[in-house]
Amino acid sequence: MNSPRNVIIVGAAGRDFHNFHCLYRDNEAYRVVAFTAAQIPDIAGRTYPASLAGRLYPDGIPIVEESELENLIRKHQVDEVVFSYSDVSHQHVMEIGSRAIAAGANYVLAGSRPTMIPSRKPVIAVCAVRTGCGKSQTSRYVSAALREQGWKVAVVRHPMPYGDLEAQAVQRFADARDLDLHRCTIEEREEYEPHLENGSLVFAGVDYHRILQAAEAEADVILWDGGNNDLPFYRPDLHVVVTDPLRPGHETTYYPGMANLLMGDVVVINKVDSASQEALQTVRESIARWNPRADVVEAESTIRLDRPVDLKGKRVLVVEDGPTLTHGQMPIGAGFVLARREGAVLVDPTVHAVGSIRATYEKYPHCRQVLPAMGYGERQIAELAQTIASTDAELVLIGTPIDLGRLIQVDKPMVRVRYDLKPIAGIDLSARVRQAVKTRQGA
Repeated sequence: MNSPRNVIIVGAAGRDFHNFHCLYRDNEAYRVVAFTAAQIPDIAGRTYPASLAGRLYPDGIPIVEESELENLIRKHQVDEVVFSYSDVSHQHVMEIGSRAIAAGANYVLAGSRPTMIPSRKPVIAVCAVRTGCGKSQTSRYVSAALREQGWKVAVVRHPMPYGDLEAQAVQRFADARDLDLHRCTIEEREEYEPHLENGSLVFAGVDYHRILQAAEAEADVILWDGGNNDLPFYRPDLHVVVTDPLRPGHETTYYPGMANLLMGDVVVINKVDSASQEALQTVRESIARWNPRADVVEAESTIRLDRPVDLKGKRVLVVEDGPTLTHGQMPIGAGFVLARREGAVLVDPTVHAVGSIRATYEKYPHCRQVLPAMGYGERQIAELAQTIASTDAELVLIGTPIDLGRLIQVDKPMVRVRYDLKPIAGIDLSARVRQAVKTRQGA
């Protein structure tokens, strides 16, 4: 019998585990010797547990820093390195590939067909070409269109298992109490809480085969709410892809966002109210060149405060969605746009940043005008609170889509920024979503 091929899965606590489940778990032709970890702080040094890894891995699988890639390849005589995370430039993908090849291994990108699980229920997928394009507001718009038809919607969110992997295998969220029960990070809450407020069930975790079974048992329609610019984990009946004209050209230069662009049934050009005509034309031409069959929707991203507050002349600290600013590379977010529009005086958060928040600015200096809502663990949440409390802001403007006041207590008033998708041109997105579900139900 031939020896199994040794594999390293290069990841960031999400797509890597899914690719393992789809391609390698219980597959005797391969032996996964390690996962590597990047992008997210403090996710290396763990073990992928045996209960999730399957019968071939009674001791689990080590998760190590990506910097150890070459050493691991040589130590284990690795045959294949499988790249398995998202929202990185094509240049970055091939830098990792060059390292793997130079160390002696083949370099693999997993395909969409073998990693998209079919469902018994209709699936609508909302994905993007970059982090921060507006997936969350698009997902909320789609879920509202589904609920208006009387369909029960289960939102299945892209994984963010940064804690106890075994405990996080299958997670179900019905209301805000479940966020506390599962000890969710700020990043998780940013994605789950808005759906819960709108009356949808949310599922997430690690094992997306089991998660799908749980969601199918409770819902009429599955809404895949993608993370970063990753591909759907479930085979969609309608694939909606969001683009961002504030970053024109990124739709064809980031992985796997360009694959989403090529696969999309509907492509949304969001933020048309904020972008220049030149940038909009660049995105329109990209869609026409690379996916001319796609239906196109142009939409505004409408911004408002959740309660009336006069911001003019007030010293305001703007807190924005963390991933959008960091690996999404946006210098600002919705909170900054609204603060400027309303005449607020912006407080510089960098001089007050402590610990990992200061380190975030050192790694991502482009976003120094606002405060990224970093909160991957209790210590980082405490450092975020300390940073906010140390400023001389009269008001904290929360541009991240959660009630940050439930997690941190500071002696400063907070007001939340809300943002919604408002289609203004192109096809009727609601009708297209309903048509896809009815077509599948009638099949």
